[in-house]
Amino acid sequence: MSLVKIFSLSTRARVAGTSNALARFASSNEGREETVYPQAMAGYKYVNADDPNMTFKEMSNRAAQTLFWTELVRGFAVTLAHIFKEPATINYPFEKGPLSPRFRGEHALRRYPSGEERCIACKLCEAICPAQAITIEAEERKDGSRRTTRYDIDMTKCIYCGFCQEACPVDAIVEGPNFEFSTETHEELLYNKEKLLSNGDKWESEIATNIRADHLYR
Repeated sequence: MSLVKIFSLSTRARVAGTSNALARFASSNEGREETVYPQAMAGYKYVNADDPNMTFKEMSNRAAQTLFWTELVRGFAVTLAHIFKEPATINYPFEKGPLSPRFRGEHALRRYPSGEERCIACKLCEAICPAQAITIEAEERKDGSRRTTRYDIDMTKCIYCGFCQEACPVDAIVEGPNFEFSTETHEELLYNKEKLLSNGDKWESEIATNIRADHLYR
């Protein structure tokens, strides 16, 4: 064993406070040196694979798994159980699969329960949009509040990253649960403020439920 290895091992044991639990060394018949560090040494994590158990029971189990392909049989059994438990497909559009509360679908502008639109024209969503798909124009009202006069989203540019709803301080712009909004023309995917507010009115109950379900993680 080289002096460098001895110095390194003695230093590790001294730092870890385990001078009596210094790593064991075993020499094989071929003269190769094998280093086995104690797994309980403080400050170090044992990352090597554990040595296989050499008892007769464990050896026979490993031999049976290799000879009889038991892993393949177990996997096939799991597949059969899944096939007979649930149908392989659903009858879309009459049946639809579950959606995550974080699903990012069609955009919508929300209102307060009083009917007042939430958007305060801070333009954070416009600034953070990586595709520059949002265009906002605003003006100040007589009561001093700011509201948008124009809120356009080019849905053909949108990459559905969700940055707009993450940046919004009042949960005004959201990506709702609707994923069925294909159109026949490009113009139909150029959403204005009225279209977005209409989406919000239509999907408000689902949107509010999803926000409540996800509020702990925001």
